[in-house]
Amino acid sequence: MSWGTELWDQYDNLSIHTNRGIEALDKYASFVRDRVAIESEYATKLRRLVKNYQPKKKEEEDNEFTSIQAFRNLLKEISDLAGQREVVSETLQLQIIQGVTLLSKTLREERKKCLNDGTMLQENLRTQLSSLERAKRNYEKAYRESEKAVEGYKKADMDLNLSRAEVERYKNTMTAKIQQSDDAKNEYANQLQKTNNLQQQHFNLLLPSVFNRLQELDEKRTRGIREFIIGAADVESSVAPIIARCMEGIVKAGESINEKEDSFKVIERYQSGFPQPTDIPFEDLSKVSPENLNDSQYINGPSNHLTLKGTISAKQIRKRVGIFNIFGSNKEDFSDLPPNQRRKKLLAKIAELEHKIIQETNARDGLMKMKIVYEANSSLGNPMTVEGQLNESEHKLEKLRADFKKYQGYLEKANQLQVANNSPQSNRNQLQNGHRTSRHSNGSADDHHDEGEDHPDDAGSLSRSDSEDNVAQIPNGHNNNNNGSSASPESGLGTSHTSLPGSGQGSANENAIGEDAYYETEVEALNPLGTCRALYPFEATSEGSIPMTEGEELQVIEIDQGDGWTRVRRANNSNGWDEGFVPTSYIECTLFA
Repeated sequence: MSWGTELWDQYDNLSIHTNRGIEALDKYASFVRDRVAIESEYATKLRRLVKNYQPKKKEEEDNEFTSIQAFRNLLKEISDLAGQREVVSETLQLQIIQGVTLLSKTLREERKKCLNDGTMLQENLRTQLSSLERAKRNYEKAYRESEKAVEGYKKADMDLNLSRAEVERYKNTMTAKIQQSDDAKNEYANQLQKTNNLQQQHFNLLLPSVFNRLQELDEKRTRGIREFIIGAADVESSVAPIIARCMEGIVKAGESINEKEDSFKVIERYQSGFPQPTDIPFEDLSKVSPENLNDSQYINGPSNHLTLKGTISAKQIRKRVGIFNIFGSNKEDFSDLPPNQRRKKLLAKIAELEHKIIQETNARDGLMKMKIVYEANSSLGNPMTVEGQLNESEHKLEKLRADFKKYQGYLEKANQLQVANNSPQSNRNQLQNGHRTSRHSNGSADDHHDEGEDHPDDAGSLSRSDSEDNVAQIPNGHNNNNNGSSASPESGLGTSHTSLPGSGQGSANENAIGEDAYYETEVEALNPLGTCRALYPFEATSEGSIPMTEGEELQVIEIDQGDGWTRVRRANNSNGWDEGFVPTSYIECTLFA
């Protein structure tokens, strides 16, 4: 069905309809344009949101936590999502809006031509009809005048009073009028035939052609709207897989959060390595000499290198950098930090120096190769120009190596202090005896009455003399304390949960027993108290501890005595047993009834 056949008389309505159709196309273009603005604004705000919530430089140290890593991954996915919204906006702008604008302009031009042609055809038909109407009126006038002339001639011919000349004049008038009527009739007939032919051609050929062109124009507009709507959906569908992957990435980031791992990292970060404060011993003032009274009161007071929270004293923490950075240091060897934090700082510094040494070595090697090339071909450059840079590089390397060696020494001392003072059995002996002991260079063991320990002038958590004495004593295999036994759990002679407090007190000669004597002493194997399963992997870093892997089953031979360590054992490949201490928080125990 065509408009030219069915709507031959609806020229005005078709003109209005096609105009409204193009206006609808322009309205759709405005809709897409507003949507593009929304998409662009959404992408911009998403990017601004991601930028505003990017971790600051001072928060970079928190990246080790899975929750922070997940949030950073979330920000990356949101940034990618914003990029896809920008792709949608740009594609709609380039493909849809420009296409709709071009189509609308083309349709308006074609419609204007069609309407101009239709208007011309309508004008020609109206002109022809006007000519026909005029010819018809002329014919009607001539016919009436001829009829009137015939009637006048008949009256004159019958009137006997008129002369023959007058009758002849009426006759000539009648003949002229009849001739005029016949001419007007012929003119009218010719004009009618011409008008009918033009009208037939107008309504059967010319105007239908214009209407069919308008129909094609309107169908083109309708088809264009369909294609543009589908195209816009295709643009959205093209980015849907990437957006889906962004959503999957967000879900994956959320699933990567491990609260147990974060809790373990909090322990790793903030664990000071100091033993928990022991019970304060009772002091009988009647048995204390007056000259030692003041020192005893000061030393045994509640103020120690540990605060009530188990961290460094308030004097040493004058300024907190942030909630996750309570262990700051102003010393080169980090000796003012707790043992664990000191070791971490030293390891990080050594890794940094090692990386710098590698970089500087590569730079020096490059300069040496350049010098060799210049010496082989002087046209490329003067070897002496590289000599100064080589000397400077060598100087930097020497300084870096010296710093590397120095910090390795610091780390070795820190490890020795960790082994000497923070081994699980040593802590256990000190706890079970009810008071802490200090070790002096003379090998004697005293209670907290000894001078110099925890003195207010000491900046670190351990006094300088104590640190040096402990480092000096450990390589010799001696660990003097007032228990009369080694503090190492590997020796098996430490005070166990079955021994009585103070039962191990011996003479000075017993304190001087060598390392070989310890290992020659055999201790009766303890019966297992239960079993345990490792919740986390553990690397043995202190004396008396043993490593374990996640999920490993072990025997419990000594329960936690309040120092945070449990003594376990497992069978080894040589049909023997490996015994040692593991952190209580790393295992799940099942004790026998």
